Amino acid sequence: MARRPLPRILRNGSAQMARSRQLARTAAGGAGDVLQPLFLLTRGLHRLAGAGRRRWSATPKDRRGPLLFLVTSVILVVALVPYGPLLAGLTLMAAAAWKGRDRRKPKPSGPDDAQTKRLRTLYEALVPYFSTAQDPDPLYAHGGDWTRALSSYDFDDTGRISRLRVRYPAYFTDGEAASRARIEQLLHAKSGRGREYHFTWDEEANELTVTVLPPLPTDIAAQRFVTAPGETVLGFTDPTGVQRTLPLTHGDEQRDVPPVVWRTGSRSTEPHLLIAGAPGSGTTTLVRSIALQALQHGDVLIVEGGDTGEYACLTGRDGVLSVESGLVGAVSSLEWATHETERRLISANRARQAGHPSPDDIRRPLWILLDRPGALGHLAAADGREDPQVLLQVPLRHGRAANVTVVVAEQLDALDGLSDAVRQYTRARVVLGPVVADELQAVLGVPPHTTPVLDVPPGRGYARLGSGPVHRLQVPATPDPYDDATSESHRQAVLGLLPQHSTPAAAVGIEAMATEG
Repeated sequence: MARRPLPRILRNGSAQMARSRQLARTAAGGAGDVLQPLFLLTRGLHRLAGAGRRRWSATPKDRRGPLLFLVTSVILVVALVPYGPLLAGLTLMAAAAWKGRDRRKPKPSGPDDAQTKRLRTLYEALVPYFSTAQDPDPLYAHGGDWTRALSSYDFDDTGRISRLRVRYPAYFTDGEAASRARIEQLLHAKSGRGREYHFTWDEEANELTVTVLPPLPTDIAAQRFVTAPGETVLGFTDPTGVQRTLPLTHGDEQRDVPPVVWRTGSRSTEPHLLIAGAPGSGTTTLVRSIALQALQHGDVLIVEGGDTGEYACLTGRDGVLSVESGLVGAVSSLEWATHETERRLISANRARQAGHPSPDDIRRPLWILLDRPGALGHLAAADGREDPQVLLQVPLRHGRAANVTVVVAEQLDALDGLSDAVRQYTRARVVLGPVVADELQAVLGVPPHTTPVLDVPPGRGYARLGSGPVHRLQVPATPDPYDDATSESHRQAVLGLLPQHSTPAAAVGIEAMATEG
């Protein structure tokens, strides 16, 4: 059966529509050129009228009568003078045209003298690193053309570089960490200290992009985060680092902020977390934030080695099995956690062998939070006892299968006292506080792609989940509500997240074990 040809309007419709759009654009452009003087006069008359209203409003009331009489007299004189109205109209149009002109300064097409001097200085500083005597056409040379190497750049209001794209020769060893570190350190020093820079190496195109990072928000208080069971918000990071945002409440405002989400449970690749930081850097704040989030779906066991009472607000709460700060109570609690992990493993194994789903009593997550275990290790050594960290081997090794998660927080100067099991199984890492690049690399495994700064707010640091990238991190403000230095808004935010007071049966069992010990 022969196919009928399409109607002419369908065959030639796209071409006709394209010609119609082109004619419409041409007509609009011509009308804009013709009406441009009218737009100019209208804008000028509007500005003159506004200036007259402001002048009239600024005139005192006792002088408005004489001023009105003077204006009326001038209008009458102009009307009686030959050619007066015509001259007055021409004068008004000239004033409107002058007032309605576009007074915006044209943007400069290139850098000014100060910016050019800064870019040339930066180029000259890179010459020893990006040049060699055997290069017949060097991209970098003393007194060379810096515009070939520094192809793109932006400056902030203070005149310092905010973004820079650097081209480098193909023979530069950009695959070596030491070579990259030298260039990053030089660019950091020459572009201005006190800011965080992000370095993006494009090895295929032989380009390095340097970007100044804005400060992370520090005004985010503790709240209920929109997450699924098994997801814990460690803090917040840059929009370019993650592909997800969380809706947050800040006073009466609503905003979306990119989070660093740590996933735990049986399918997690990093089931345990290590937090390191200097004193006052916010490690305890992060542990407290994790505890408040874990209590939504699980039980929490807290062991505090520093004995500072930072977790007193959680004592006796629903889901909090125990809060221990003494050596005897800590050992008893960790022994119970070891037996509970073994019981969960046995129960899960029997259920699988029988072809049944896992029992409900092992589906509820168990969180073991240890803050400064090194202090307990010193107390145990002085008392001739075994380090309590030995009791973490079973929860760390089999915690993922038993739905048990371990979080360890320790100060940077005491990381040498951590056991091998803690170092091996805590593959999710967080470093808080002012630290140097070597310390970050020692804890995280790789150096960050940003330049650490020495002046940071509490809760500011870096996070790396397993073998993933390094993220900048800002921990949500979760202070101790019983501390007198805590602001009222933050205190109410934490108190609103605390479960109600109760005495769980598991806590009673742990206390009994501690008494027997």
